[in-house]
Amino acid sequence: MIEIITTGGTIDKVYFDAKSTYEVGESPVGELLREANLTVDIRVRPLLRKDSLEMTDADRAQIRRAVQESATERIVITHGTDTMVETGRALLGIAGKTLVLTGAMLPARFRSTDALFNVASAITAVQLLPPGVYIAMHGRIFDPRTTRKNVAENRFETLAGD
Repeated sequence: MIEIITTGGTIDKVYFDAKSTYEVGESPVGELLREANLTVDIRVRPLLRKDSLEMTDADRAQIRRAVQESATERIVITHGTDTMVETGRALLGIAGKTLVLTGAMLPARFRSTDALFNVASAITAVQLLPPGVYIAMHGRIFDPRTTRKNVAENRFETLAGD
């Protein structure tokens, strides 16, 4: 069993035409995975609906508690990309669990999005990697201790010297 904990971020954003704004809505991840016809046993657990720029240390502590209290050893966490690395670092040291954070640069509801690819990569990674904390974005697996989001390039990268 793989648990997917959803916390918001761009992956869950909905565009409101009347307001001309995006807001974090109900996560479409469960629907995306049903449409993908997965044969993996997955449970989606909504936890937060926040833009990651609004994530606080209390939110990260809530995510950490949810992971620690979960009976599942393999957990994917969908998260906004702006502070995903900080949350990954806040999850370090949880023994016996494989945790993979992922998100999207474009909302999952868009026809052209990286969401499904990133979630699928995270689901594969969580099955293959040893216990620890990882970030799965754009076909790569990163260690949150040595990773940053390059905002100018709109991608994740390993810090220089690592």
